[in-house]
Amino acid sequence: MVVKTTQAVEQIAHLMRRAGFGATRDELDELVGKGYDEVVAELLDPSDHSAMPNDIIRRYHHEQSGMMGQVNPAAYWLYKMISTNAPLVEKMALFWHTVFATGYPKITQGKVLNDQIRMFRRYGLSNFRTLLTELSRDPAMIVWLDNHDNHKGAINENYGRELLELFSMGVGNYSEDDIKEASRAFTGWTLGNTEYMALRGERDSIWPYGRIAWHFEYKPEDHDDGEKTFLGQTGNFNGEDIIDIICQQEATARFISRHMYDFFVAEEPPVPAWPYNEPRDPEAIRILMDAYFDSGYEISAMLEALFTSDFFKDDEDIRFIRVKSPAELVASTLRLTGEFDRPRREILDRAMQMNYMGQQLNNPPSVEGWHQGMEWIDTGTLVERLNFATAQLGDVKKPGVKSMISRVASESDGVISSARLVDSCLDAMGVVAVSEDSREALENFAAKRGDLAVDADNVTDAAEEHIAQMFQMIAACHEFQRA
Repeated sequence: MVVKTTQAVEQIAHLMRRAGFGATRDELDELVGKGYDEVVAELLDPSDHSAMPNDIIRRYHHEQSGMMGQVNPAAYWLYKMISTNAPLVEKMALFWHTVFATGYPKITQGKVLNDQIRMFRRYGLSNFRTLLTELSRDPAMIVWLDNHDNHKGAINENYGRELLELFSMGVGNYSEDDIKEASRAFTGWTLGNTEYMALRGERDSIWPYGRIAWHFEYKPEDHDDGEKTFLGQTGNFNGEDIIDIICQQEATARFISRHMYDFFVAEEPPVPAWPYNEPRDPEAIRILMDAYFDSGYEISAMLEALFTSDFFKDDEDIRFIRVKSPAELVASTLRLTGEFDRPRREILDRAMQMNYMGQQLNNPPSVEGWHQGMEWIDTGTLVERLNFATAQLGDVKKPGVKSMISRVASESDGVISSARLVDSCLDAMGVVAVSEDSREALENFAAKRGDLAVDADNVTDAAEEHIAQMFQMIAACHEFQRA
């Protein structure tokens, strides 16, 4: 007997890997009953945003109240990724964090970066105009790109440049004059809570309030209210007007669509190559661009078009081709194993393991963010990824692993053949599909152990270990490292 999965289960498993952090086999059974389109609708507009409660987390990790340092904000975010009932909200926060990359060394205050992630949760599925406006008012971004040093008569071009180059339109779609005019429009968009520091003669003090209480403040006396010409339009523009004009551009629709395709569908070249390389699937980009304009720049409408499209839903060639980022790998594995049913000290270890794999949340390497795809993999990071996944999936004490073992054992009529064990374990781990080469390796490993005698009502320690070893072998396959 070979375990069979339906097309509906495979489609929803694929959806949950890309739009969230995967789903257990029991969760997939429940979701299939709702139907694919209803699952998409719930992901885009979740009725339940609950996750591990903040008061419980902070009771155990008091340092995750102040968020002063660098490690705890990342660990806190990991708690949310692995416990949320609104996975697409967290996935979009991660998506925007990779696009609007903002890092710790210049901010040196974890709370401000955590506040930016909270902003991505609130607006990550909303209107792109709203999101860009909130980004322009975000204290972490203001400092990261020096807009607090952007003054009337003495502009700083950093934010104006990156807003156009990396956040909305891409190289080749604006001029140097457009950067200057955008920067003029954003003069006066600065930080509050600086007067106290000035009175003390401290321009950038951390204590006692300093960066902890940074907030957006508009200072009209520092705003250049002269006439500006931006992307062919002339007027007495402020920052909101610049964002309006940006959102009207076809280049913006194409840029955001290509980012979405790269993150949710299939790998594109790094952003600097986009002016010189056509999209992998131009028709898919056109579908997303149409959704952008038809909806009036709504991000959720673009995602709905993406998740319900033939190029995402029905193309089996795009499944298990995206290399999971360290955050995706760690979060999806922890959701599968159920290690954190409550706060535990080990969350700090898991956050550090992401670092060893090459991704330190809230600290991207540059304004370009992280390069995705195979660039996550080298000889060092691959070992870390494999060690993490196999250690998690081989621990029979973890509740998720126990549940998967029970599911495999429940399909037994007393004996599970080596070939059937492979299929049962692939299914139990969230409907993982593997190549012929991977399957051959798994079946050869299983054959060396021989058939498994197991009583579904009384699974022995030896049987648990036998099944868990197959979970570990699957976790070592390149397909498990992908989504």
